[in-house]
Amino acid sequence: MTTPPALLTVRRAREDEWRETRDLRLAALQDPAAPVAFLETHDVAAARPDTFWQERARGNATSDAVAAFVAVDADGRWVGTTTGLVEEPGATDVLGGPVTQRQVHLVGVFVRPEHRGAGLLARLFDGAQDWARNRGVERARLCVHVDNPRAQAAYRKLGFTPSGERFVLEQGEEVELVRAL
Repeated sequence: MTTPPALLTVRRAREDEWRETRDLRLAALQDPAAPVAFLETHDVAAARPDTFWQERARGNATSDAVAAFVAVDADGRWVGTTTGLVEEPGATDVLGGPVTQRQVHLVGVFVRPEHRGAGLLARLFDGAQDWARNRGVERARLCVHVDNPRAQAAYRKLGFTPSGERFVLEQGEEVELVRAL
């Protein structure tokens, strides 16, 4: 049975949770939308050594520039995640483009299928955006593939609007959506 969203805990991932970080990422990369939703494949991620996942979990838990937020059910099962990356003006973003303003880039967005459509995405984004807002960030952004209408609709429902920016990546064209914090 699916846990109601109100009974899920949304929090920042901890350093010692590298196995959970890995397992949820691998589940996300097996989702039917993965080829247009993520910048890596399941095979590439599955081949990464434990040290990679340990370092990722450490950074996601302790950095002031990156933070992973997870939704955890009463049994301790991770059912959703997003990561916020604080981008500073003058830097290069994860897509290789210039950063023109201080913002949080929401990446790695995934909610297990049985938990979709019940408000969990909003709670995950709230966690990441509150964390960013506490660091003086005033804008959130994310990029979504033009062939991923389900994700586009979910993000628009949460107040994200097209910025007019488009990016061509290996897996195709993406549009940038933004919202003020």
